[in-house]
Amino acid sequence: MAAEAEGLEPETAAVEDAAGDATDAVDARLGAPPLLVGNRLSLDLYPRGCHRLLHLCAQQVRQLLEVEFLQLSGHEDPQLLQATLARLPWSLPRLRSLVLKGGQHRDALGACLRGSLATLPASLSGLAHLAHLDLSFNSLETLPACVPQLCGLDALLLSHNCLSELPEALGALAALTFLAATHNRLQTLPAALGSLSSLQRLDLSENLLDALPPEIGGLSSLAELNLASNQLQGLPASLAGLRSLRLLVLHSNLLASVPAGLARLPLLARLDLRDNQLREVPPELLNAPFVRLQGNPLGGPSPGPHSPPGTPVVPEMPRLLLTSDLDSFAVTPLGCSVTLACGVRLQFPVGATATPVTIRYRLWLPEPRLVPLGPHDSLLSGVLELQPHGVAFQKDVGLWLLFVPPRARRCREVVVRTLSDNSWSDLETHLEEEAPKRLWARCQVPHFSWFLVVSRPVSDACLVPPEGTLLCSSGHPGVKVTFPPGATEEPRHARMQVVRVGSRELPALLGEPEAAASPLLYLSQSGPPSFLRPVTVQLPLPPGVTGLSLDRSHLHLLYRAPPAATWDDITAQVALELTHLYARFQVTHFSWYWLWYTTKTCVGGLARKAWERLRLHRVSLIALQRRRDPEQVLLQCLPRNKVDSTLRRLLERYRGPEPSETVEMFEGEKFFAAFERGINVDADRPDCVEGRVCFVFYSHLKNLKEVYVTTTLDRRAQAVRGQVSFYRGEVPEEVPEEAEAARQKRGADAPWMATLPLKLPRLRGSKGPGQGAGLSLAPLNLGDAETGFLTQSNLLNVAGRLGPDWPAVALHLGLPYRELQRIRHEFRDDLDGQIRHMLFSWAERQAGQPGAVGLLVEALEQSDRRDVAEEVRAVLELGRRKYQEGIQRTSLAPGDLGPPGSSASRSPEPAQT
Repeated sequence: MAAEAEGLEPETAAVEDAAGDATDAVDARLGAPPLLVGNRLSLDLYPRGCHRLLHLCAQQVRQLLEVEFLQLSGHEDPQLLQATLARLPWSLPRLRSLVLKGGQHRDALGACLRGSLATLPASLSGLAHLAHLDLSFNSLETLPACVPQLCGLDALLLSHNCLSELPEALGALAALTFLAATHNRLQTLPAALGSLSSLQRLDLSENLLDALPPEIGGLSSLAELNLASNQLQGLPASLAGLRSLRLLVLHSNLLASVPAGLARLPLLARLDLRDNQLREVPPELLNAPFVRLQGNPLGGPSPGPHSPPGTPVVPEMPRLLLTSDLDSFAVTPLGCSVTLACGVRLQFPVGATATPVTIRYRLWLPEPRLVPLGPHDSLLSGVLELQPHGVAFQKDVGLWLLFVPPRARRCREVVVRTLSDNSWSDLETHLEEEAPKRLWARCQVPHFSWFLVVSRPVSDACLVPPEGTLLCSSGHPGVKVTFPPGATEEPRHARMQVVRVGSRELPALLGEPEAAASPLLYLSQSGPPSFLRPVTVQLPLPPGVTGLSLDRSHLHLLYRAPPAATWDDITAQVALELTHLYARFQVTHFSWYWLWYTTKTCVGGLARKAWERLRLHRVSLIALQRRRDPEQVLLQCLPRNKVDSTLRRLLERYRGPEPSETVEMFEGEKFFAAFERGINVDADRPDCVEGRVCFVFYSHLKNLKEVYVTTTLDRRAQAVRGQVSFYRGEVPEEVPEEAEAARQKRGADAPWMATLPLKLPRLRGSKGPGQGAGLSLAPLNLGDAETGFLTQSNLLNVAGRLGPDWPAVALHLGLPYRELQRIRHEFRDDLDGQIRHMLFSWAERQAGQPGAVGLLVEALEQSDRRDVAEEVRAVLELGRRKYQEGIQRTSLAPGDLGPPGSSASRSPEPAQT
């Protein structure tokens, strides 16, 4: 077919043949799966998706005529994308679903990028069978004119664009049942919206709406309406005419009142009015169980009888409660107070921003590239990212981070660390105790970035003027630094950290009872690397040593210059002045200093070993299997002093071998677990590489993961006796099947750490690996762009984990008890059938509904199946990563989504304050 007949530009047609061979070559090189499977054509994960489609059209592939589902990326070249879309009515005449989402690409800091799609060709209105159109995460400023002409459209998704209004022509979509336009800039709605008599779900959250048209009351079929996080100050009385309404979400607005008629809606099951300015509500709603009113100043002060006429009511600051680890919210000039379930509180004062701002947040799992730690620092929290990065507020924002109290507090302090101007710094931090083991780190932040809570040695700092000054340690009064006059021409900041050294560790390492060491001293400063005049440093002599009785030949001053890990003996290069209790010496530049007293002569290598010993944590590794589901395995790395108490708590639900022998690990050290002898990880996970589960050890965090395992062996014949081995470092290209060779090496640098046995019992009955194979279900994707998607395969995996807990999950999902009884009766002798029928019947009702995945995760947690909930979260995260990896394989996306300046390959010195 000629290019002109297809409405395609000649230069675009000329690209087809050139793109064809290149596309085939890329597919062969990447081992890409088939793009066209049945009636589905998926091109959104591949670069040059438009070229691929044009190439298929040029080959006149007969299967194209049967395609009903097409996915393209919104990040294609705009002109080529328009030309490709213009061809669809002729090339894919039966198309029912068209997905043109952006968001697959991310910037260097991990934020989703909008697609380039800004309009659609007029010819697209010729898709007579199109029922589903997804244009999310693009750059639409107005709705393309062809969209209202798609008369058969059932679902229209416009979220995460730049729309400021919707056209009146939208009312022509008589068949539309679902409309989502969240995270746009909508300020008004068209009156014609009320003529969409078939519309059942309408989501307009996260916009700038301050009023609704009265015509909205004409949506006679509307069952769910979400208007959260707008600027609504009132509601039309016509809302009371939505007789089919079941869910009405209005939280995080500026509502001062609501229509009394809402209480008379016959089917309303949930009304969310949290975080508004309601001082009174109709009595029928005040005590209704389906109404949520938290965060409203109910019964609060209002202008009294003695107030001057016209005295305005000052609205109270809105309050938000968000339960996801990844979400967004709007902040207006009124300010707001935000509480996140992940252990974060934010306080935006009135006037912090002059215009409404959408704040995005995400709680990241800690890993070395995101966690800059000094040699003696400990991580106490996850990593919080707040966006937009670098946005400046007119008033400082209060930030509270919940953290795990450190075990050792003597001469240590807790600080909030943040990324600012591509370098990490520590904020002035105050601690607030809410409960004995519940502490908050509070600080003021002028802008948004990455934040984490760290325990570090106490830091003492001062400003050094040209006249000189004295800097003393607050935790060790004998440690001092004297800056003489003339040491610097311009004022500069100096900082001191002192690390305590146990009195027993050095004698044990050296095998010398009389050996001793002073505290470790770290000095740093801003400005030129050297001082103009020598600076005097005072250190206490090692314990048990006095200046009157010591043998000077046994006294060693050691020096370490980062990033080198070696310690040099500089005793002969400085003049040590000794008093009864102290040693003084002069330096012109700052680094690490350590005073030793020992009969050993070559102490540099010994100092390196002693310094490493100070930073090591003694831990044990455990591997337990759930008693009622042995395929579920809990892996954890625990400090040795917590092993017994943890096992007592877990052994009611788990069983397994004794913990491993004690091993030593550094803070932030990577290690991995490899399942061996016939046992493998059951599902893809974002923390799994080639079947090995990756960990990073942080001494104050849980270091726990629950995984599901499977086997290729026949469990109907006999039980499978396998094992899990733990190795240091990242996953290598080849891990030995057996750990015998590595097990012979027990040194600190040995990769193998421990091996623990596992057993999968023999299967009885007909239950086996293919238990869901006979189930025939329609194609299903549960979820939305905000929370992610679960496929039919994912849901089958969830169903296989629930077991006898499924009724509790069903009730928390909102299924009536009568339906549970019906399912039990219909599948009387088939537990698996009960579970699958319950889960998939619920999922089919939720298909396309925003927040469905969140409801499932919440129901699992409420049913005490947090293990399955965590697996669902892992699947969602894996999906997001696979998008990124698909792009990275062709070098079209940045490889490191972490903050700039962080690196897993180096151990940074303590952050500068």
